[in-house]
Order: sequence, then C-alpha cells, then structure tokens
Amino acid sequence: MGEVVRRGYVPSDSKEFNEAALQILNNAGEDLYYLLNRNYKIKGASTFIGNHYMLSERQRLALVRAISSQVDLEIRKMKECQSPIEEVNIDGFNTIITLEVALSGSLLVKGMDGTIRDLAGLRGTYKLIDKTRIAIQYLLETLEEKGIKKAHIFLDAPVSNSGRLKQLILEMSEAYPLEVKVEVINEVDAVLSGLKGVVSSDAIILNKCESWINLNASIIEEKIPSRWCIDFCN
Repeated sequence: MGEVVRRGYVPSDSKEFNEAALQILNNAGEDLYYLLNRNYKIKGASTFIGNHYMLSERQRLALVRAISSQVDLEIRKMKECQSPIEEVNIDGFNTIITLEVALSGSLLVKGMDGTIRDLAGLRGTYKLIDKTRIAIQYLLETLEEKGIKKAHIFLDAPVSNSGRLKQLILEMSEAYPLEVKVEVINEVDAVLSGLKGVVSSDAIILNKCESWINLNASIIEEKIPSRWCIDFCN
C-alpha cells in the first residue's frame, strides 16, 4: 500500500479553528467585510484585523480566502452560470488540490461567494498522492453527471509534476464519455481570466472571467461527506 498523505493538514488547526476560535473568527470576518466595503485593500485590512483579534497566520489566511467585498460578491454572482452548460475550462491544480484536501479531512473554508477554498498553499511544489486518483475520478464523474461534454483542463507549467498529472487525467478520462483536453501552460490565471465556463475558486479569476460554474463546491458537498469545511457563506 502506498503512503497515506493528508494534503493540507496542519495539527494546530484543531485548536485554531475550534468552536471558541470560530466565534472570534466570525467577528473578525464581519469587521474585515466592513473594511473591504470601504475600499480598504485586503492585505492591509486583514493585517489590521488579524492584529486586533490576535489571530494566527492560518486564521488570517482563512479570512482572506473567505471574505469578499459586496462589490466583488455581486460581480461573481452576476457571472455565475445558473443554467446547464456543455463546455468548461478548468483551473486544474486549483480543483485537484482542493479535492485532495477535502478527501484528506483537512481544513477548507466556504467563502461568502459560495466557493470552497483550501489553505494548502503549495506554491509551485506538487506531487501525486494517494488521494489524487479519487479526486480526478470525482471530477470526471461530476462532469458526466452534469451533462458537460467538453472539459479543457489547464495545468501550470512551473508547478512540479504537472506533466505526470496531465498523463493521469488523460488516462482516467478514457473511461468517461467526455472530450477532455489537458494543457500544461504558463500563465494559467491569465488565460482563464478571458474565458467562459470557468471552474476555479481563485477570486481574481472569478472577477475577470466571462462566466464560471461552482463545480468544486458541488463535488465536495455531494461526494465527500467527511469534509471539514468552515462556512463563512451565511
């Protein structure tokens, strides 16, 4: 049996995101939302709020991933696909890594825009783990279940093992009635920002793309009941 890896697992999360900590985080989130709506930049505002509430780096990161200004929320809501679509453009590492984190039982946050984000922060380093195949399986299954015919998956060339992940996705996709194309390119974010039917939880991409579908949240909520997800959506 291969090595069992918990993608995104940090032992201190059980303490930093317990019930008492979440009450503080909710208050901090409300204050951060207030500042963002008054045109404060997220970096400065989150630092100010984090210092005020004496938050850890992980807690601050969770807030940054979860909280958005009302303007950004409205932009994303306007662009979110509400009717079925047949073709999607997928932020490959963003999607696969978040699913691996969910399958690992590691911390996720559901943002105010309804997307689910991880705190893994791999920053250019990636290796296939024991959760990778099931993550790809769930992605392909969900595409088929939702009537999607074509999937164009983009992987970041500078990230390690992008070629191996591409080959695995293509190999597994042969078992599904889908037209799957996988490209390993530079500047994935820039490419997706100009497309429609985008699958990603990256806030900047969601603000810039023509349209997007909240597929990652659907997969996680429908197929991974063991997930650990803190909800800032409501």
